[in-house]
Amino acid sequence: MTEHEDQPAAQQATGDPAAPEGGTPLPAPARRRSVLHALGRLGASIPRAQPRVRFEMPPETQAPVDEEAVAAAVASQGAVHHPIHFGFMATVGVGLALLLYFVLTNVGQLLGWIAAALFIALGLDPVVRWLESKGLPRPAGVVAVVLALAGLLAAFFSTLIPTIVNQTTQIVANGPRYADEFLNSQLFQSIDQQFQVRTRVEDEVAKFFDNSEAITGIFGGVLGVGSAVLQGAFGALIVLVLTLYFLASLPALKIWAYRLAPKSKRQRVQALAEEITGSVGSYVIGQACVALINATVAFIAMSIAGVPFSVLLAFLVALLAFIPLVGGMIAGIMVSLVALTVGWQTAALFAIIYFAYLQFEAYFVSPRIMQRAVAVPGAVAVIAVIAGGSLMGVLGALMAIPAAAAVMLLLKEVVIVRQDRN
Repeated sequence: MTEHEDQPAAQQATGDPAAPEGGTPLPAPARRRSVLHALGRLGASIPRAQPRVRFEMPPETQAPVDEEAVAAAVASQGAVHHPIHFGFMATVGVGLALLLYFVLTNVGQLLGWIAAALFIALGLDPVVRWLESKGLPRPAGVVAVVLALAGLLAAFFSTLIPTIVNQTTQIVANGPRYADEFLNSQLFQSIDQQFQVRTRVEDEVAKFFDNSEAITGIFGGVLGVGSAVLQGAFGALIVLVLTLYFLASLPALKIWAYRLAPKSKRQRVQALAEEITGSVGSYVIGQACVALINATVAFIAMSIAGVPFSVLLAFLVALLAFIPLVGGMIAGIMVSLVALTVGWQTAALFAIIYFAYLQFEAYFVSPRIMQRAVAVPGAVAVIAVIAGGSLMGVLGALMAIPAAAAVMLLLKEVVIVRQDRN
């Protein structure tokens, strides 16, 4: 090979596409390759975004049984531990229990938000699974359900909020007149003559305004109400975000939960969990349908009887109807009291129509809508609602019956079966 033939090879190795003075220039294909090689090395030296590391589920394996290790473990269980070792481990256990109690008491509100989001996600999951059965991918089904729900809520509130605000303003504006009519009524006059109610109320009001600490407490109460409103809005946002995450990843969450069970019992655990989650979803959708029908019937009854503020009261009836067993009764009593401001005939007519529907709902509507939910005896349902309301308020009352149904299913399928075998 000559000296002039060696120069192009050296130039190509160094990546220089230009030939030196007096040398032979590289051919066009060789220059392009050299330039591309140099650009490739330059691009490789630039930091790039790396794919996110995903935590994958480990594959199921059948580990070999070490009989000697099992025998040693059984022998060690029967051995007597040293008192110092036993005391130390007992102290550590007590410390961990106190730490867990401290954590739970300080994140109780967060746990409530998580429970509410999971409850709503389980309620919407049957709709998403139905869309999946029609061939729609799950992410698209989640987006479709969320958009449909948001559209319904937006249409509902955009239609009713102006009427509700108008009727609420009327109630506030007519409040003094209602109070004067009540104070001047014959009933209050007779009560006042016997118990001097007006004098006592005036004395308590005067004492209240003479107390500077009470006046300061009013401003503190106003700030507390504002803080509660902001906290409620923040909680609603957290519940919404968690609901979207739970609804999108519910199948993966179930797989993770099933893997925590022993392999010999995993299939049974999965069957029970699927039945419980399915009953919760059916209950949420069924209760929403019952509440909608209840509010519609109440609005029709109020329109027939001539009860004022029918739209606002129908909205309150729909909210109260979500509370099982007692919600409809409380709503009927509340609307009947409002109807008494018009006359006892109006209240009686509304009460006859509405409470007759409640009987029809209890025997014909609810059993057909709730036929896929797990049945709960009446006494257990009442106790569960009272306990749930005492622990978590309205949210606890809403989740009480599905939780009671889950407990009863576990008692039926696990505890009673095990006792029968023994």
